[in-house]
Amino acid sequence: MSIALIVVIVVAVLVVFNAFKVLKEYERGVIFTLGKYDRVKGPGFFLVWPLLQQMVKVDLRTVVMDVPPQDVISRDNVSVKVNAVIYFRIVDPEKSIIQVADVYEATSQLAQTTLRSVLGQHELDDMLAARDKLNTDIQGILDQHTDVWGVKVLNVEIKQVDLDEGMIRAIAKQAEAERQRRAKVINAEGELQASQKLMEAAQTLVKQPQAIQLRYLQTLVEVAGDKSSTIVFPLPMDLIEPLLKKLNKD
Repeated sequence: MSIALIVVIVVAVLVVFNAFKVLKEYERGVIFTLGKYDRVKGPGFFLVWPLLQQMVKVDLRTVVMDVPPQDVISRDNVSVKVNAVIYFRIVDPEKSIIQVADVYEATSQLAQTTLRSVLGQHELDDMLAARDKLNTDIQGILDQHTDVWGVKVLNVEIKQVDLDEGMIRAIAKQAEAERQRRAKVINAEGELQASQKLMEAAQTLVKQPQAIQLRYLQTLVEVAGDKSSTIVFPLPMDLIEPLLKKLNKD
């Protein structure tokens, strides 16, 4: 057997061996025949004819991608740094290969620009307190734009909103002022309720003069229980007037 024949046999074996393809359950192969899209194959075992066909492997599992910190200026002119994480997966292998050169890089860049655009339309308070709504808005925009790439955006989460030291101090002062305002409002409401109750009590006492005398006697009892050595209290004339009249008659 000549050397040339041996080389031909070895090459033929290698070509046939490379024609056998096995893909896992989460993988798909986009097949091109003579440069033209043919079909999507997998998972499992199949043949790809050498020299005539080419296969590009696509992973269908969910991808977790960090969005680098982005400089964002909020609608109320506050400069912050915001980073996020997005969860997406390829649902159409054909589009992910044919419609975009690098689906992962394209999704990352789109996520960065969308994050800046959406957050720039909201105030700082929304970024800190309404993250769920912002996450939903960003996810909807990304999902709409990546659909032509065969990508499904599953979730978007804003991870952190970083402020400079000056803004942190300003927010702390604002929060302290808000707490003081609420305390003053609560105190004023308490004074108002107390004054209303006192007014009702006064009206009741005016309608019932005997109640005034009973209240006076009760006050004397309370004062008498004090540990003070000297007690000075006014004596209402309506209590001693009957005695004075009796003495004058005598």
